[in-house]
Amino acid sequence: MVGSGKTLGIILMVGGGLLLIAFGAWATTALMSSETTSGGAVLGIMLALIVIAPVFGVGAYLFRKGGQEQSEMVQVQKEKQILNAVLTRGQVTINDLVAEMQVPREDIERMIQDLVGKQLFSGAVNWEKGVLYSVESQKLTGDSKCPNCGGDLVFAGKGLIVCPYCGSQVFLTKRAAEATAGPVSAPEAEAVPPAA
Repeated sequence: MVGSGKTLGIILMVGGGLLLIAFGAWATTALMSSETTSGGAVLGIMLALIVIAPVFGVGAYLFRKGGQEQSEMVQVQKEKQILNAVLTRGQVTINDLVAEMQVPREDIERMIQDLVGKQLFSGAVNWEKGVLYSVESQKLTGDSKCPNCGGDLVFAGKGLIVCPYCGSQVFLTKRAAEATAGPVSAPEAEAVPPAA
């Protein structure tokens, strides 16, 4: 459950704080009624802190980690929104994603690169035009054409196909990359333009 660590952290911190207040009230009452000496009260407070401090510390740690989990989950949801947009429409511009998601263009581009790195995005990206294409991995094996300009695609490396005509980059999932993997000859490697 997302956010449960944050909730548990709050409960532990509040519980630790309440225990500290209760013990402090007991120590004050004990000192005023002459039931204990000041040395005994100090020793009791020290022992209470030894017990309460770790509870509070664990609560603070869980609260912090829960916050990180929530922010990571927000990031995952945004990346999922990008994937869904590309898969359902077949083609989407980065500007459309910026407008829909209310996120800066740089963040959208970073999320796309993250999806490619995680092997979740299989499709083509024309960075100059800012267009993402949904391309089924099976269509990119063998005799393939660029989804942007129709030119012949060149294998540029593991999981990456580049169109030498328009510069579009086609990313394959790991499974599709393994199916298309083959030795890249020196002339093909030289024909690939540098990525933008």
